[in-house]
Amino acid sequence: MKKAFVLLCRLFFGLFLVALGVVITIKANLGLAPWDVFHQGISKITNITIGQASITVGLILVLINFLLGERIGWATICNMIFVGVFIDLLMISDLIPTFDSLLLRLGMMILGMFVFGFASYFYIGTGLGSGPRDGLMIYLTKKTNKSVRFVRNTMEISVSILGFILGGTIGIGTIITAVGIGYFVQLAFKMMKFDVNELKHRFIDDDIVLLKNLLIKPKEQKM
Repeated sequence: MKKAFVLLCRLFFGLFLVALGVVITIKANLGLAPWDVFHQGISKITNITIGQASITVGLILVLINFLLGERIGWATICNMIFVGVFIDLLMISDLIPTFDSLLLRLGMMILGMFVFGFASYFYIGTGLGSGPRDGLMIYLTKKTNKSVRFVRNTMEISVSILGFILGGTIGIGTIITAVGIGYFVQLAFKMMKFDVNELKHRFIDDDIVLLKNLLIKPKEQKM
């Protein structure tokens, strides 16, 4: 029970850091990060918040990952829901300041990517499954044998283009994050000596089987 509580705390800490990293890059006001360009484009054509758009995209990606044969974990579902919720709460609270200085805004952009990189380590490292976007990243990394940085950067550039077509805002910050986010994720993994290929996840279907066995055994004992 204690181990489960610690994992749950680590998971939600990581998810909060994901949202914090996203909001910091938004507040840098140098152009939205690639996925946020995509989310903003969706929010403009559907009249929903960026957080709600993030949840919607997450749901679609979960379905895609499932169709690709990727197993779904509790962290996948929590990421899909709570990152968007945390983004909206942080945006509404206005806790993250904005600056006029270009140097400070660049610093915020770098800080946001750094936070995001460690956020990925914290919640993926729980072994409860990866988030919808990271699940796709991990799938492509395994299938292509390319680096996390290469795969992540390719994904970021692709969604930036799609988001711009939908009406999302791009700028120098979009280019910085599209090129740099993969580096910071990989940097965090290296600093924490974390190899995603060696991680063994516990998935939702594992818990379903466990629950089924727990329910069946008492019945067998009675017989």
